[in-house]
Amino acid sequence: MNLSAPFIRRPVMTTLVMASFTAFGILAYRALPVSDLPVVDFPTIQVTASYPGANPETMASSIATPLERQFSNIAGLKSMNSSSSQGSTTITLEFELNREIDGAALDVQTAIAATAGLLPVGMPTPPTFRKVNPADFPILFLNLTSQTLPLSDLNRYAQDLVAQRVATIAGVAEVAIYGAQKYAVRIEIDPRALASRGIGLDEVADAVQKANSNLPTGLVQGRDKAFSIEASGGLLKAADFRQVTVAFREGAPVRLTDVAKVLDGVENDREAAWWVQGGQDQRAIMVAVRRQPGTNTVQIVEDVRKILPLIERQLPAAASLKVVYDRSVSIRHSVNDVQFTLLLTLGLVILVIYLFLRNLPATLIPSLALPVSIVGTFAVMFAFGFSLDNLSLMALTLAVGFVIDDAIVMLENIVRHVERGEPVAEASFRGSKEIAFTILSMTISLAAVFLPVLFMGGLVGRLFKEFAVTIGASILVSGFVSLTLTPLLCSRFLRPHAAGEPRHGRVYVAIERAFEWSIRSYDRGLTWSLGHPRTVLAFSAVVLAAMVPIFIAVPKGFLPSEDTGRAVINTEAAEGASFEAMTRAQRQIARIATMHPAVFQATSRAYSRGTSGAGFVFLRLKEGKRAHVEQVIAELRRELAPVPGLRTFIVNPPPISLASGGAGRAQYAFTLQDTDPDQLYRAAPALEARMKELPGLVDVTSDLRLSSPQVNVQIDRDRAAALQVSPAAIEDALYTAFGSRQVSIIVAPEDQYQVIVELDPDFRLDPSALSLVYVR
Repeated sequence: MNLSAPFIRRPVMTTLVMASFTAFGILAYRALPVSDLPVVDFPTIQVTASYPGANPETMASSIATPLERQFSNIAGLKSMNSSSSQGSTTITLEFELNREIDGAALDVQTAIAATAGLLPVGMPTPPTFRKVNPADFPILFLNLTSQTLPLSDLNRYAQDLVAQRVATIAGVAEVAIYGAQKYAVRIEIDPRALASRGIGLDEVADAVQKANSNLPTGLVQGRDKAFSIEASGGLLKAADFRQVTVAFREGAPVRLTDVAKVLDGVENDREAAWWVQGGQDQRAIMVAVRRQPGTNTVQIVEDVRKILPLIERQLPAAASLKVVYDRSVSIRHSVNDVQFTLLLTLGLVILVIYLFLRNLPATLIPSLALPVSIVGTFAVMFAFGFSLDNLSLMALTLAVGFVIDDAIVMLENIVRHVERGEPVAEASFRGSKEIAFTILSMTISLAAVFLPVLFMGGLVGRLFKEFAVTIGASILVSGFVSLTLTPLLCSRFLRPHAAGEPRHGRVYVAIERAFEWSIRSYDRGLTWSLGHPRTVLAFSAVVLAAMVPIFIAVPKGFLPSEDTGRAVINTEAAEGASFEAMTRAQRQIARIATMHPAVFQATSRAYSRGTSGAGFVFLRLKEGKRAHVEQVIAELRRELAPVPGLRTFIVNPPPISLASGGAGRAQYAFTLQDTDPDQLYRAAPALEARMKELPGLVDVTSDLRLSSPQVNVQIDRDRAAALQVSPAAIEDALYTAFGSRQVSIIVAPEDQYQVIVELDPDFRLDPSALSLVYVR
């Protein structure tokens, strides 16, 4: 049975089949998404809960613990990481690779609803969740700056025009606003003015709340018309609140402006962001776009960039929107490099074939079979939902050698019959029949080599699945092409063997002499090796033994360090450092970093949570010829070390983030667990100190923050009872004074804004001001 005979006899059918292969492959290639690596993200969901004023222990016991107990019952949960800080709890849930993120999100929502009755009553909002891995780096950074507009206006444009539009794009998991400066009315109370008038903090908060009312007022129904009633109970700006009556003393009203400063401010005055270039910084609002696990980075960025011109037209002329980082650029460059390598490999293979065959028609036959096999593989990749990434293209590059083997074996056998003097058509039938099952067995055996990779589990198995399927599919396609197209081309393009000795040129003769010399050299070496088997075996054993220490000495890792033109400086302030001191150091670090010759620009963010401050400086490196990112990081580490007030941790974000708890300050993270918190709190600092002594480790840190300074207030319960003041009233007054308490909501046409009550900063920053807090 000759498998190739039907295709030789029916050239039109064979041509149409190959044309279909090529057409489907070209269409699939254009439709394949572009990515740096195959989709290997663990489905990850982040749950956040806020309880302003609560200390970390309260957040952990009253909020994190009930939620964790419910989450632990969700099917497919791989790991759960919880972090509690001043007024905030974050729980990161990582699921198995085979778990659908949408189904996991539904289970998480159900678990949160089941825990609602166990959470504190005073929480302003229930816990929320997002389908995002906090350890994943944003794929797009946008900066909104202005020389004249207030930051609160820029924040509104960033939230309403940019973030809301971008969040609707498929695949976007989160659009975060860094350095948010949302408008708020801040009421800074003078405690001496309150105490002199006998007014308590609770009276001020209650008066502000009642003065700003937004209740429904109904309709007036007449015989012919109906009118809606709009009362002027709502206040919009700080100037409107200044005339609010807090109390009456000696028959005269006490206005809010008499006891406090009422200012147009922002909700969070302990967060800031800057855009930095050439050592000069400017306040900015940063918009960071994160993708959902399992989505394509390049496609998301393309969709975002399509709507940016429309957004820019709606911004005022004084505002500037800039793309400061685009992850898809480095991905495209990386994929283009691999594509060039693939094309170069194809060209070199065809050149080598010509040098050996020295016959243009004979060279043309495998040269046509090779691209048909590669292009046909794209159709298989599209059917399996793969992408054009570094691993799939590397598989095609490696497959070039396997793909060409089948065509050359078929060609050589047919040429052998032609050189014996047989007619070309007869030689094609006979040669293809002799070699068909050999090619079939070669194809199946080569494809079977990569089958074990498909059964690998976990992240590595998911990562190399595309590689194995792509290279296996290309081998199978090449086997089919070698049994169909190659013998047909041989029957049409090969020339009959001429009688006598053909005359050749000087180049042909020189190449032939080189081949004959190499054959003679190989013959002598093979003869010597067969004559000295013990020597050959001993040498092989020595080489094998020498590989063992070399294998041990070679550095090992999951993925190599990749220069994608970015680096991140994570910063950490000393516990108890003020936000003002941290921002000074943060700006100094950003300015020093942008003065490095390899750094193009930077975006910087600093924020404070309770008594702990942190931030980051995202560095965008220059394109073109410059030092490698690892060398830049080493140089910056030395330059930033003398800056006082902040610890810096410089990292090159990996292409795949294996961390799910937001451990982005280092390449490796260790988790300590213990049922006894006191034992855990003793062991963690000891481990950190010991690791700092190990050679080769830099930037060792811990997320355990226990040394923050604090002021302890001991309530004299007997005296409080005599004065008819409850401990709850005392704690409530302290929270109003020092907790930046939200007491009311401004309902504006475009958004809702907070009204915040706190002590004047001149008193709030002094612990002795505790004695000035008046409790009515």
